[in-house]
Amino acid sequence: MKQVYTAKFIETEDGVMGQLIEWPEVVTEGKNLEDCRAMLRDALNEMVSAYRQIGKPIPYTPSQFEEMALEI
Repeated sequence: MKQVYTAKFIETEDGVMGQLIEWPEVVTEGKNLEDCRAMLRDALNEMVSAYRQIGKPIPYTPSQFEEMALEI
């Protein structure tokens, strides 16, 4: 079964932090966006493996996201 997760990326002083919206415990940091994407995919694969080993259900909640503009 294929599931799609939503990644959020935030620029930091040291590079880029990536986190999954539907599974916030999957978080990592890379030197740039491309590096962070690869590391986040690796982190997701590791978490799936760990959850399967301990018999824990894989978190997934389908979500809809929209950008909201606000002039401040």
